[in-house]
Amino acid sequence: MLRLEAIPALKDNYIWALAKGRYCVVVDPGEAAPILSWMTARDLRLAAILITHHHGDHIGGVAGLLQHAPVPVYGPARERIACVDQPLVDGARLELAGIDASFEVLEVPGHTLGHLAYFGEGLLFCGDTLFACGCGRLFEGTPAQMHASLQRLARLPGDTRVCCTHEYTLSNISFALSVDPDNAALRERALREQAKRDRGLPTLPSTLDLELATNPFLRCHTPALRLAAEAHAGRPLKSEAEVLGVVREMKNHF
Repeated sequence: MLRLEAIPALKDNYIWALAKGRYCVVVDPGEAAPILSWMTARDLRLAAILITHHHGDHIGGVAGLLQHAPVPVYGPARERIACVDQPLVDGARLELAGIDASFEVLEVPGHTLGHLAYFGEGLLFCGDTLFACGCGRLFEGTPAQMHASLQRLARLPGDTRVCCTHEYTLSNISFALSVDPDNAALRERALREQAKRDRGLPTLPSTLDLELATNPFLRCHTPALRLAAEAHAGRPLKSEAEVLGVVREMKNHF
């Protein structure tokens, strides 16, 4: 049976680890030391590394890990990442023999232009595209690209566990409440997630059903989000992508 664990790293990152038997695979290792300590404590061997995009807090630990185990490094073919030796494109099927797991590769541009997500085994490793109650900044892509990417993820099964890579949940919820204040599911989520953090627990993984009910960036079709975005923009907005772009800009300055 696959075991999933979120390993804290850097300021607020999580490095996701999947283990089965004596082997493990890690996703977006921003630094090596926490993973090496985690593997040593469990007597695990690294089988592969998955990368979602090129930012340093997602790849900074790869070189250190490869010094201990020269394993395949999978990542986006559309981004220049020196450590990636197994470039992937949309629709690829990734078979991870060491942990007997299979993932579909999804291109989800917006945060970066070549950003990947990995979907399989009831899990979604989505990097900085979809956050718990949020989405990533549009550093390279457009609102239309991010909207399309998020809608693609929204069509996955509702019980999919969402494994993003930052503990941003409480701040994301605070913003979400400012643009969707009458959302009862969101208010309930705020209490649950605060209780987890009060106990020192991660708020992740989330589920896609929960995101669909509470995440403003998956709710740009609702009257509440459109009204909030149009009030901020001071003009009518013609599309859900425009709503997303305005709401993302509001979040940037929240």
